[in-house]
Amino acid sequence: MTYSYTKSTTNTFTRTHAEYVASKVAADLHRMKGFYGRPLVNQISDYYNELIEYLMHDYLSSIEYGFQRNNYRIVSLKYTVSFGGALIDSHAGGIYARANVNGASWFSTLIHKPEYDRLGVLSLQNFHNKLPFVRSRGQGPSDGQGCWAMERSYSQDGRGIQRLVFRPY
Repeated sequence: MTYSYTKSTTNTFTRTHAEYVASKVAADLHRMKGFYGRPLVNQISDYYNELIEYLMHDYLSSIEYGFQRNNYRIVSLKYTVSFGGALIDSHAGGIYARANVNGASWFSTLIHKPEYDRLGVLSLQNFHNKLPFVRSRGQGPSDGQGCWAMERSYSQDGRGIQRLVFRPY
């Protein structure tokens, strides 16, 4: 006689999960502020709240925060949404601290998932009402004299973000 056993589980990504992941990004941004003077504290709070909403609604493909000069990246953090059991929940930190940002400006660029662009006018308006600010469309800077490295990931229940860092040579 043969017996079999099957178990299925369902993981739900909740607001608490989104807040946890966003808190790691906020911690990174606070470290950027400590090293480079930007972003401002109120900006970090706004970025945190914005990220929670984008994660909750699954509209985010990637988001980047950093410094640019003459439309070239100097140092930046890029977070890309990822799913699956391969994500490891790292601790925040490890921010590159020696970039020369004199004369540079702060930037942030958000890339939506295609589902965002398919929202109707009313759904889009309802979503925007939850955000601390609404971004205008545009592109981020080009790579400057440096390189990208994937360093960390922040996740809860198999859903989260991978962090890439652009740092100067």
